[in-house]
Amino acid sequence: MYLLRLALASLNNRRFTALLTVSAIALSVCLLLAVERVRTEARASFTSTISGTDLIVGARSGSVNLLLYSVFRIGNATNNIRWDSYQQLAGHPQVKWAIPLSLGDSHRGYRVLGTNSGYFEHYRYGRQQPLLLAEGRAFADDPFEVVLGAEVAQSLGYRLDEQIVLAHGVAKVSLVQHDDKPFRVVGILRRTGTPVDRTLHINLAGMEALHVDWHGGVPARGAARVSPEQARQLDLQPQQITAVLLGLNSRIATFALQREINQYRAEPLLAILPGVALQELWSLMSTAEQALFVVSLFVVLTGLIGMLTAILTSLNERRREMAILRSVGARPWHIAGLLIIEAFALALAGAVLGLVLLYVGIAGAQAPLQHLYGLYLPFGWPSGYEWRLLGAILLAALLMGAVPAWRAYRQSLADGLSIRV
Repeated sequence: MYLLRLALASLNNRRFTALLTVSAIALSVCLLLAVERVRTEARASFTSTISGTDLIVGARSGSVNLLLYSVFRIGNATNNIRWDSYQQLAGHPQVKWAIPLSLGDSHRGYRVLGTNSGYFEHYRYGRQQPLLLAEGRAFADDPFEVVLGAEVAQSLGYRLDEQIVLAHGVAKVSLVQHDDKPFRVVGILRRTGTPVDRTLHINLAGMEALHVDWHGGVPARGAARVSPEQARQLDLQPQQITAVLLGLNSRIATFALQREINQYRAEPLLAILPGVALQELWSLMSTAEQALFVVSLFVVLTGLIGMLTAILTSLNERRREMAILRSVGARPWHIAGLLIIEAFALALAGAVLGLVLLYVGIAGAQAPLQHLYGLYLPFGWPSGYEWRLLGAILLAALLMGAVPAWRAYRQSLADGLSIRV
């Protein structure tokens, strides 16, 4: 207890240097814990880009490829699914709801998704959060209505009731525009931090209407073109779709239905579990994830080295102090213990201040991060892993404090007693 009071008094005597050292450690601890929490929550957010969906069904390819084009709107399907296959899936006794997805067109680099009203009713992301409209409504029976994702509306400056023209294909600059069939913006979704924000949503009938007068992949010309008014009078039932999202009555039946779909004889289909496929995709990015963590560890190491430097630098100035302590009865291990306690006190104060900074940062950034990126940072106690990280930092501080303690231990009693002019 005496050594603790003496160490605190010594640090108070050098308060400016001590505060700088504590601040450096606090910032490094805050960065390490922030990176770890963001890393953990980013993974949780990534794996819940889509939630509440039990199976994703598409043409037979690979699970990651199917996940990429159906959920992340990246790449293209190897083949389509026949409409009658979708109807059989939707009518299966174990299927509670089915959402058809049709991809293929774009608008200024953003993908266009053809679907039905069940998409807005059943699609979930994050922690079972539903899609909500910031403005307007979902599309209705009119095939030429479009609901924009938040990023599309914001980046392109679109408002309700504006007319937009979709393009054939997924290239950012397309040579073929569906300019004869413009769509009217009827709704804008709230930001989700998922690929939904970068998607334009239209009715399946609208997707069919865009290509109703196409033959052999080429649009009709002149009088052969079908106007929007004429298209509304036609049967716009799709013949093919890209993928299907399935919600089941019971998750117990998930594996049985997956096996049944994968053995479907009418056409080659693939059913995947979204959570498993998302984990597989995340594992491909594990190198970058670990690199980020290693960088933050080096930042903490830099802060601790700064503490070591500050203590070592002050040793020459404190030789007289150490010699006086020895002259009044302090043993060598008292001197060593004093410096170790100082190092531990600096690290402990830095860790506590780092935690405070972390929670202040979370309080200020929680809402914007969730709104802009769909990343939710919980305002809770540190996890067991974070406590272990803090313990490792304090242990490292003790080990580093042993270096100046060892040097002080070796100083002789007479060192510094003589007055130097």
